[in-house]
Amino acid sequence: MKKTLALLAITLLLITNIFAQTIQSPDGQLQCIFELKDSIPYYSLTYKGKPVLYSSKLGLTIANGPSFMTGFISKDQQTSSFSETWNPVLGEVKSILNNYTELSVKLSQPRHNREMLVRFRLFNDGLGFRYEFPQQKNLNYFVIKDEETSFSLNGDHKAWWIPGDYDTEEYNYTTSQLSEVPSLFDKSYDGNASQTIVPMALQTPLMLKSGDGVYINIHEAALIGYAAMHVELDPKSYTLKSHLTPDAQGNKGYIQTPFNTPWRTIIVADKAEKILASKLILNLNEPSKIANTDWIKPVKYVGVWWQMFCPGQGSWSYTDIDNVHLGITDYKNLPPNKTHAANNTNVKKYIDFAARHGFDAVLVEGWNEGWEDWFGKSKEFVFDFVTPYPDFNPTLLNSYAQQKGVRLIMHHETSSSVTNYERWMDTAYRFMVNHGYNAVKSGYVGNIIPRGEHHYSQWMIDHFNRAITKAAQYGIMVNSHESVHPTGLNRTWPNAIAAEAARGTEYETFGGNNPDHTTILPFTRLMGGPMDYTPGIFQTRLDYYQPGDTRYVKTTLVKQMALYVTMYSPLQMAADIIENYERFPDAFQFIKDVAADWDDTRILSAEPGDHIIIARKAKGKDDWFIGGITDENPRTSNVELGFLDSNENYIATIYEDGKDAHYITNPQKYNIRKLAVTNKVKLQQKMAASGGFAISIKKASREEINNLKKRRRN
Repeated sequence: MKKTLALLAITLLLITNIFAQTIQSPDGQLQCIFELKDSIPYYSLTYKGKPVLYSSKLGLTIANGPSFMTGFISKDQQTSSFSETWNPVLGEVKSILNNYTELSVKLSQPRHNREMLVRFRLFNDGLGFRYEFPQQKNLNYFVIKDEETSFSLNGDHKAWWIPGDYDTEEYNYTTSQLSEVPSLFDKSYDGNASQTIVPMALQTPLMLKSGDGVYINIHEAALIGYAAMHVELDPKSYTLKSHLTPDAQGNKGYIQTPFNTPWRTIIVADKAEKILASKLILNLNEPSKIANTDWIKPVKYVGVWWQMFCPGQGSWSYTDIDNVHLGITDYKNLPPNKTHAANNTNVKKYIDFAARHGFDAVLVEGWNEGWEDWFGKSKEFVFDFVTPYPDFNPTLLNSYAQQKGVRLIMHHETSSSVTNYERWMDTAYRFMVNHGYNAVKSGYVGNIIPRGEHHYSQWMIDHFNRAITKAAQYGIMVNSHESVHPTGLNRTWPNAIAAEAARGTEYETFGGNNPDHTTILPFTRLMGGPMDYTPGIFQTRLDYYQPGDTRYVKTTLVKQMALYVTMYSPLQMAADIIENYERFPDAFQFIKDVAADWDDTRILSAEPGDHIIIARKAKGKDDWFIGGITDENPRTSNVELGFLDSNENYIATIYEDGKDAHYITNPQKYNIRKLAVTNKVKLQQKMAASGGFAISIKKASREEINNLKKRRRN
């Protein structure tokens, strides 16, 4: 009897060794094949009959038991299809089609009496897959040593990449072939390397382009209860392997079944524009868990922020740091620092400006005690998030703001003392509710406390998600900085209105952002969710404030305007010091007019690292806005307006780089012109080096069109 059972088991294993299952995307252009070869699971992906990924291994190794890599037989397979249309609370389009073919493969390891399910969802724009571990007798708890998922690319692709780092994504991008990464890796640090760079690992979202023009984007979706993923590169085989961020003990995750890992995503297209239009990552997240989302609104704001980066214009700390070094910490008995920006008078000025120009809110940084002695100190107790400096009165200022129809945005710099923040979180959120705040910008600058933890480990992922879910209970929107790369969770928790998680405008004052930076970010960081990039700097040269200062923002003024369209976010800041907008009121009009929430988006032209042109239709209106940006190379682009309604007339206001504009020598040179247009018009737009254009288009009556033509003739 035992011999018969053994022969049966061997027969079953041989049968499953040749097991393969194929699914196609709804349009038939993508094909995913799952295979068991010698009891090891593999998958591959083709697009229009050509390989995107060769046969690639699946599985995980664990620290407290045998791996999930081999010894599998296929126990069950199910295929299905799904299609729905859903409406995001905030987004680039009014509705999103979620349409895929699904394959779920239940794998068994007879030797260990364990099961693992691999679920694939194949969309018209790419593939998502994850591992699922049902609750079972022999698999209740396990510790991940690493995830061994591989992406076996079919060639030496062009890549837009930043180095893998457990604690920051704030790098300029390198553009190279994958084979060139080893020689360029150390140079890619750009003087900003943390101590946790992973050799030969790249961060996701990773943007790739094959030699035959296929665009590939690799990332993850629904990052919950798991460590963030990097991808290790084998430059000889062009294979990428997942690399999870470890915790302080070196482990990659502590798993209690039942559990689903995040989705691994591969977006594929034959045009760059289709990559930017993809909603695959959002579709792989769960629907909103917030029943009533009426309080979640798009926000355009100004703030007490940029002036602290400009020489002599402002500071976060209330008093001179020297006083703290002397042991003086009683702020009430000290005179304020002359440059302390978060004072009642200055904040009122920003509130007045916001009200006068139709902005929703004012961000104020440096309002609370603790800024004198925290940076780089790794101190566990610095901020309590409720104690203001003597010259900042939250009750008075929020009352003043509400009278003007404006909100204040709270700022919580945690100094990465995460246990301290969690200790104060309920108190801090209650303080916000009691004082009229409904949005917070949180920051995680510095090494994580507890020491040894990383920004992207499972422990911190749990914290970031806990902060968002708890904020939702208090009716608070969250804009997190120095947090993990977004993975589409703004569908599930739409109060996660934006995040930083990349090199933003602040870096223009320490190191600078390359001219191609914002032509790459939409293909990388923004694939996972909206970014608080903080554009709108009109005074781009800092020697305006301090003669001899050589720093400057590496764009033209007009490119700063175009970023409000090309860099999607429902949270948009006019980041410059407000006096600079008063110097350029005609250009500032575009920032006042442009929307932050959209009914429709058209990617008109794009190539990562080169240029992006996007048109968007404002939510609930007939107004369209177009933004175009370029890298360090000037270029001319044809902009077709075929997306406009036929048989309708419009007036386009075009903001463009001036004839001699250049991001270094003449960044503030611009022209503004108005044209009568229809959907048949093709505009030819020139962009200066690191320049761009911004266009607002509004429906017009025949009388308005005639009046415009008369003014142009005169």
